[in-house]
Amino acid sequence: MPPSAEHTTTPQAATAPAASGGVQSLERAFDLLERMADAGGEVGLSELSAASGLPLPTIHRLMRTLVSCGYVRQQPNRRYALGPRLIRLGESAARLLGTWARPYLARLVEETGETANMALLDGDEVVYVAQVPSRHSMRMFTEVGRRVLPHSTGVGKVLLAHTPEDQVRALLGRTGMPAATEKTITTPEGFLEALAHVREAGYATDDNEQEIGVRCIAVSVPDSPTSAAISISGPAGRVTDAATDKFVPLMHEVAADLSAALASSAGQ
Repeated sequence: MPPSAEHTTTPQAATAPAASGGVQSLERAFDLLERMADAGGEVGLSELSAASGLPLPTIHRLMRTLVSCGYVRQQPNRRYALGPRLIRLGESAARLLGTWARPYLARLVEETGETANMALLDGDEVVYVAQVPSRHSMRMFTEVGRRVLPHSTGVGKVLLAHTPEDQVRALLGRTGMPAATEKTITTPEGFLEALAHVREAGYATDDNEQEIGVRCIAVSVPDSPTSAAISISGPAGRVTDAATDKFVPLMHEVAADLSAALASSAGQ
């Protein structure tokens, strides 16, 4: 008896080469993981099907495999959430990203004299993944791995500047926007206004908003594999408006160079 159509087509679908020359099932699985992350980490199968255009049986098969590997877990409400095994991958990737960034941050320190940082948005928080300290005896120090809320930082403003307003409001609702200093922005309207200024100016500032006496300038890393920002921070007496006008073009240049290096490494 000849094999059924199901037995002849399913293996081919699972291993079919993608148009890019890769394995289609792998590309689909990673696409689903990224869509889950974009949706906040938890979705239903019907949402994934609508977003990806894949049929429900295909998504169910891929999710079952991801669950068995620990990269996705099924919730009691039958929805799917990103799994704990992704944490180790993400932490390792963030450390490596920080390692790649250090030479570019070192250039910022050399040319500005101030501490340089790189940060990513991780869920509702900003996490610092790299730093090169200033040579000044009075300098800013942020521990790599430290997490802060976006509304009180320059890097947070840059990372959220192009996020849809409803998503920004939802994030601010979850974090509560606590005041770190009397200069911290503590209303959604005030923060959205600050984001509009970031989009117009091309950079963000933290003017005594995270810590009194400290100013920070931040720009985004364009076309980064994950949303990333670089910043310099120092005493408010040194990081003045005049210094900002001088530093911002340099920061954009360094961010573009870092972006090109990351794109080159991704294509290897």
